[in-house]
Amino acid sequence: MAVQTVTAVAECSECFGEIELNDVMENEIVQCGECGVDLEVIGIDPVALELAPEEDEDWGE
Repeated sequence: MAVQTVTAVAECSECFGEIELNDVMENEIVQCGECGVDLEVIGIDPVALELAPEEDEDWGE
């Protein structure tokens, strides 16, 4: 089964800036070039983005 990717233009949910997506797949993390926020691709048909979950630091544990 081939991995589905998409090339599209999406809107940042934080600053409403335009984000160019090139060959991204679902669950990939992208960064907004306007405000720098990390967004997760939650759907590719249609393209949907939401704020990426923050990862806790493990501090070497």
